[in-house]
Amino acid sequence: MIKYEEACDIKEKVHDLVSTLDMKHIRMESIYCMRSRGSASRGTVARCHGLSKAMQMALGRGGFYVLEFISERFDRLSEDEQWKTIIHEVLHIPQSFGGGFKHHDFVNNKNINRFFESYKSLKAKKRFIIDDFKSSS
Repeated sequence: MIKYEEACDIKEKVHDLVSTLDMKHIRMESIYCMRSRGSASRGTVARCHGLSKAMQMALGRGGFYVLEFISERFDRLSEDEQWKTIIHEVLHIPQSFGGGFKHHDFVNNKNINRFFESYKSLKAKKRFIIDDFKSSS
């Protein structure tokens, strides 16, 4: 039996990623991150679930995405691989934020690595600016 729990720590990382990379189309209030335990799927580390147009219409709301991280696999990854997995799932969310998905022709290792390197570079610049400011005070 699969068990689910909210993953606030991962949601914080998603928020940091989205704000650092200025991904304006991602509406954090419509993103839910969870960990699952007990999945029988083989090799899957994480999944992105979108709320279909039919369900959006029935519920009277816009797009909503659930990012699911399979604890037995995700939590064992190195920090860099966890970040790449988070990026992978976020990249599935299209500009329209309409419930659909970007496919693996876009969500591929080349683009995941490109976003990861951009994220790391921007975070390093921000740390440098903060450290420089502290030392000049």
